[in-house]
Amino acid sequence: MQNISRFFVDRPIFAGVLSVLILLSGLIAMLNLPISEYPEVVPPTVVVEAQFPGANPAEIAQTVASPLEEQINGVEGMLYVNSLATTDGRLSLTVTFEIGTDPDLAQQKVQNRVSQAEPRLPDIVRQLGVTVSKQSPDLTMVVHLLSPNDRYDMLYLRNYATLNVKDQLARIKGVGQVGLFGSGDYAMRIWLNPDKVAERGLTAGDVVSAIQSQNVQVAAGTIGGAPYDTGVQFQLPINVHGRLETPEEFAEIIINRDEDGTVTRLGDVARVELEAQQYALRSLLDNKSAV
Repeated sequence: MQNISRFFVDRPIFAGVLSVLILLSGLIAMLNLPISEYPEVVPPTVVVEAQFPGANPAEIAQTVASPLEEQINGVEGMLYVNSLATTDGRLSLTVTFEIGTDPDLAQQKVQNRVSQAEPRLPDIVRQLGVTVSKQSPDLTMVVHLLSPNDRYDMLYLRNYATLNVKDQLARIKGVGQVGLFGSGDYAMRIWLNPDKVAERGLTAGDVVSAIQSQNVQVAAGTIGGAPYDTGVQFQLPINVHGRLETPEEFAEIIINRDEDGTVTRLGDVARVELEAQQYALRSLLDNKSAV
């Protein structure tokens, strides 16, 4: 060390020039370094979600997750893929990409692979839809909505959040997805009485078929429209009351008609209520129910 120090002490001009070169090199390097307020330190992820009502996790893994993973595996820039199937028939498949990958391009690539796998998925899964979104698997923020004086129940709060809060949060720049926890969306729940159903020689399939066939929106046509031509000056479109809305309307659905004219309605074999779609999740804040 003493020899090195003596070398520069004896040659001050050389030491000064070397110091200037080091300073210039540092300035050039500083100007070329990438500087970001929020640098990319987490690999971008794309999440694929699907629903298979009534299926257990093993069945979901075999019939839904496996075809999707086979197609998605190997997409350009992908690091790894993992999937999670729940007991309520939901599948969440997370695809992780290399740092620096464009999230929009990654989502497009995964979407193309999912489209190739969709023909192999069960019909009910395709009907409910397979969603592909660019997002982080970690929660960024949790916002609670509750009624301090218990004036509104959880169904009302959930519906209010769906109509007035969820979309507003989803429009915030950088938000990938907004999820709701606690209670469930409004749904018409039909509780069959097994004894009454069996007594009339019916099955659950008969009830489902009757609901699907009678709870539809149909086009009733137009009065005075072509090819009807008698010189009428007006055409009147006909609007009919199609899809049912209240429990009382659902209770009037005809399930079966016997040869003697006896009619069995849905209200005769089941209890119809407007309740939550599912009861699997419950959210609490300070030991009070919240959404």
